[in-house]
Amino acid sequence: MSDTRSKFMEVYSILKSELLHDSSFEWTDDSRQWVERMLDYNVPGGKLNRGLSVVDSYKLLKEGKELTDDEFFLANVLGWCIEWLQAYFLVLDDIMDSSHKRRGQPCWFRVPKVGLIAVNDGVLLRNHIPRILRKYFREKPYYVDLLDLFNEVEFQTACGQMTDLITTLEGEKDLSKCSSPIYRRIVQYKTAYYSFYLPVACALLVSGEKLDGHNDVKNILIDMGIYFQVQDDFLDCFGNPEFIGKIGTDIEDFKCSWLVVKALELCNDGQKKLLFENYGKDNPSCVAKVKELYTELNLQGVFSDYERQSYEKLTKSIEAHPSKSVREILKSFLGKIYKRDK
Repeated sequence: MSDTRSKFMEVYSILKSELLHDSSFEWTDDSRQWVERMLDYNVPGGKLNRGLSVVDSYKLLKEGKELTDDEFFLANVLGWCIEWLQAYFLVLDDIMDSSHKRRGQPCWFRVPKVGLIAVNDGVLLRNHIPRILRKYFREKPYYVDLLDLFNEVEFQTACGQMTDLITTLEGEKDLSKCSSPIYRRIVQYKTAYYSFYLPVACALLVSGEKLDGHNDVKNILIDMGIYFQVQDDFLDCFGNPEFIGKIGTDIEDFKCSWLVVKALELCNDGQKKLLFENYGKDNPSCVAKVKELYTELNLQGVFSDYERQSYEKLTKSIEAHPSKSVREILKSFLGKIYKRDK
């Protein structure tokens, strides 16, 4: 795995160098240094699971056949396109949420002298993706399908983000909007498509498959992405900030999180009143009261039950898939996230 990661990082260096010498722009020393610093700060700093999953999935689809150097390189390039997409989303998401930390360091817009220049940096990150795809995949028979896939997933993610944001409009804090159907819609579109479906869809395309024939795979991966986000919401409240790399702010930010949705389903009138009075307030005392209520409602136990049931349901769906290689891909994804703690 460490060897795969180091080779993956080598491809990042190649792509970065090419983007920093893109002939469509007249570079100055200042602009080149800015973009290089921005890329290094935002693109390769995470766990890289999404990008590496393209490589892993492609290998499994080849069913034991050794990848050629070209096949391996192109799978890595596609993996980095997803990491670029992730960086673009996160840079803008942190501004929208007024977040402070990301991946254990200050959010890019909070770095001295960056500020709202980060908005344009996000646009740059997004525009790098089609440039990379054009350079390496323009002659491939699946090139248009790749472009459609990235455009579609970006649209779905932006719609999920929009739904998330308008559910928690500033000045109109209404917890009654936080329901299971709304939560599922937010998570499906904001997280599941780009984090789970996109890496496997990329691997399927470079393997010569048509995505229309794999709707069952998409559905399993979407369910997995929803389970993943529920874990994220749980860790936002009950995880260790030093361990997960960020301080959870879902309560202060009035997020339609899985925890508050479950709390609303389980609490009595008095507990609901306490939740309405304290949720979404940037006050340590209010946050503490909400967390105490979560503990009182035994949301840790509710989450444990949900995790077990999700794992059983996903395992059953995976085992029913007719393709051995696809089953292995799905098992690999599930194995990486089951009972994760960061």
